[in-house]
Amino acid sequence: MSDEERRDSLADQAAAWIPPWERPTPPRPDGTDEPPGEPEVPVEPEPHAAIPAEPEPHAAIPAEPEPAAGAEPEILDTYRSSRTETVQDPLRESAAEPAGEIGVGVPGKRGRRRPAPEPEPAPVLDDAELRGALEAILLVVDQPVSELTLAQVLEQSPERIGPMLDEIAAGYTAAGHGFELRRAAGGWRLYTRPEYATYVERFVLEGQSVRLTQAALETLAVIAYKQPVTRSRISAIRGVNCDGVIRTLVSRGLVEECGTEADSGAFLYRTTTMFLEKLGLNSVDDLPPLAPFLPDDVEELADATR
Repeated sequence: MSDEERRDSLADQAAAWIPPWERPTPPRPDGTDEPPGEPEVPVEPEPHAAIPAEPEPHAAIPAEPEPAAGAEPEILDTYRSSRTETVQDPLRESAAEPAGEIGVGVPGKRGRRRPAPEPEPAPVLDDAELRGALEAILLVVDQPVSELTLAQVLEQSPERIGPMLDEIAAGYTAAGHGFELRRAAGGWRLYTRPEYATYVERFVLEGQSVRLTQAALETLAVIAYKQPVTRSRISAIRGVNCDGVIRTLVSRGLVEECGTEADSGAFLYRTTTMFLEKLGLNSVDDLPPLAPFLPDDVEELADATR
């Protein structure tokens, strides 16, 4: 074929060419006139990411054997009901349990404990029983006992102890007993009455000599009125060395050390609770004043010793 014939053939083909959008639509096999499109591809749902299973907090429940096929309907219903009652959701149990309660030893509940039961309040004693309890305790104490200690032992209000002790003391005095209840060394204790002291002394001290010497009494008086005081100050007041006497008073439990002086570092001495107890005093403020016992020329004597 020559070049001219080839060009005529291509021109005829170009003239006879019809664009696709202008071509007639051929009939579909199902009889519809819709243009054939791309076949529909079923879209499968996108699978979700696998959620890691949380570890079961409880022990695995052993699987019960399924009932055999063809079992009676009553057996099947009993099996389903037992499975429903046995297997429970632990999350529902923990959510249903009220917050703040703590259950120790309760199966299926972890991390919660039940509050400890509150102690029952102590019974309130009536006046007669309280009086008897106080008298029984005061008969066995070997040193003055405070009102707070008595209230704690009897589990009663401290506001009731003080008035009751005052009432007991007033009753002993009104009845004329040979003993009395009084305050001493910050507490309460039973004492014999002063008018019967000679009989008690005869019974206790018969054949014994427990009296302090004159030097010990003078030294004890200086410490009682000048406390806290150093040894040098005591010796300066008495005019003699008091080291041996102070050791005797310390061994008897009437005097004790109570620190050191800031300037010199010397030991300081003061009277003890036993001193107050033996003299029947509540505090050193109850000591009698010294002015009535001083001589009239005390100032002249002080000037003479300087």
